[in-house]
Amino acid sequence: MQWVDLRSDTVTKPSPAMRRAMAEAKVGDDVYGEDPTVNHLEAKVAEVLGKEAGLLLPSGTMSNQTAILAHTERGDEIFIHRDSHAYYYEAGAAAMWAGATFNLLEGEEGYISPAILANALRPANLHHPRSRLVIMENTHNRSGGAAHTEEQMAALFAFSREQGLSVHLDGARLFNAAVALGVPVASLARYADTVSLCLSKGLGAPVGSVLAGPGDFIATARRYRKALGGGMRQAGILAAAGLVALQETPQLLVGDHQRAARMTSALSELGLRAIQPRVPTNMVLVEVGSASRWAAELRTRGVLASAVAPNRLRLVTHRDLSDQDIEEAIAAFKAAAG
Repeated sequence: MQWVDLRSDTVTKPSPAMRRAMAEAKVGDDVYGEDPTVNHLEAKVAEVLGKEAGLLLPSGTMSNQTAILAHTERGDEIFIHRDSHAYYYEAGAAAMWAGATFNLLEGEEGYISPAILANALRPANLHHPRSRLVIMENTHNRSGGAAHTEEQMAALFAFSREQGLSVHLDGARLFNAAVALGVPVASLARYADTVSLCLSKGLGAPVGSVLAGPGDFIATARRYRKALGGGMRQAGILAAAGLVALQETPQLLVGDHQRAARMTSALSELGLRAIQPRVPTNMVLVEVGSASRWAAELRTRGVLASAVAPNRLRLVTHRDLSDQDIEEAIAAFKAAAG
């Protein structure tokens, strides 16, 4: 069966150009700093994000957790939205490795406003953990791919700095946010001290994330990457695909977003509650009676969807889906709805 796979934008296959680049990549031992393709990718991502240096890691989770280790000391407090990826989907890693504590905050569509953060701050006191780090996420996964604006990010960044807090941006899908907002990706990255950019989500590369920030910070992060087992050898084979993804995929994201909007409109016409945030990107959340039952029913019709809550499906568009795939998915929903 030919699946229409809407589970995630991580399911994409490498493009022909990526495969050629991987086959022909110049490589060396990256732990020694001798892989020219990795070095090129790290420098390129840093340049695109407006940062001094970059560090290639195997995954977004390792990138976020390496950043947390480099930003904090044991027992420090991290302010984070309760639905953020670094809390919700990373297996308690901040407690496991950094010994840090999360202060879980609310906020519409995954955004922590300065007022919400101000209300969570505590005075310096030996009874309290040291407040050290704020983590943003843009786009915000569990809010249906919500893109946070420059104004939102600037306000939180400025207030965090006033309070002596560092800011890390989980920018796994930052290119999706930039395209949706019509701004350069660096215009969003400027409102964080460090940024994690995923190559294998919206950009469609097979593996990897790049952590970017000040040169001395990245030097520290490199040591933590080694400690976590993320030091790879001839990783230029992977980095080559990332370089192609940076070149060929951003212009395709507009189509991804349009297909997600088409899904939202069509499913709403079927009487389903299909939701996208105020600034939508490549995700649609669909409220249903039983998400697991709906996912199973759709699967029998060749459509794969993720049950992300007991009554909620998540649909994600990506570079491997065509307009025809979206129409087939809509037809499957229509059949499943009776």
